[in-house]
Amino acid sequence: MITPLHQSGTVVENVRLARDTYRIRIEAPEIAAAIVPGQFVMVRVPDRSDPLLGRPFALYDTVLDASGRPVGIDIVYLVVGKLTSLLAGREVGDRLEVWGPLGHGFRDLTGRHEVALVAGGIGQTPFLGTIRDLIGTRGYGGRSAKRQVERVRICYGVRTAELAAGVEDFRGAGAEVHLSSDDGSLGFHGYVTELLASQPRPDHVIGCGPEPMLHALAKLTREWNVPCDVSLETPMACGLGICFSCVTKVALADGGWDYRRVCVDGPVFDAADIVWG
Repeated sequence: MITPLHQSGTVVENVRLARDTYRIRIEAPEIAAAIVPGQFVMVRVPDRSDPLLGRPFALYDTVLDASGRPVGIDIVYLVVGKLTSLLAGREVGDRLEVWGPLGHGFRDLTGRHEVALVAGGIGQTPFLGTIRDLIGTRGYGGRSAKRQVERVRICYGVRTAELAAGVEDFRGAGAEVHLSSDDGSLGFHGYVTELLASQPRPDHVIGCGPEPMLHALAKLTREWNVPCDVSLETPMACGLGICFSCVTKVALADGGWDYRRVCVDGPVFDAADIVWG
């Protein structure tokens, strides 16, 4: 595992993607060169004691310069609390404290024909880089670009159409995009797991979103006998495995269970290993 790096990064862009949803671009070349899809960073606004601790954000994608060298990272966030409210007010040239890469990325899926990415709410945030990594149009973490799968499908569910963020990014990256909404204002009317269940079975599923959605996804893929990885959205305090505030229950081979720290043992887990509920 790569030792996390700490950088004081400059804000390059901070643009609105959807209702209360923004993409912030941070100049952080060392982190950008090391991070892979599925990993995350902790971000903190400097010179403030409230909030004192950083907050975790998934890598949306890396940013390349004209020569193809990684120079920054993009993260997408929903304004829900103090830190994200402060992020929404950051302007070009402002500084942020960033440390990472943290956690484990998504596994190599070379040889699969089709992978379905399933996102609920703000759970689409790890998936732009993931699409490019799977299709082989971008290399990450010092790896050369390599096509792993033939097709990538993304099923993305939101409460209402105004909250859908990054849809054209996913299409532009080469994914087949399917949308759902709880209120019927966008795409399929219903839960995103119901949308997935109405489609042909993929060879592999990756999910990110609220725990009830991931639980339903784990149940569906178990019935299908299709492997499924989930990226957990567990709140974190340190991101380094020190505070044990982000634990989740994982099944053991002897039939019991034990706690695993999402920040260092995850955030990506095999859905079949999680003790749900």
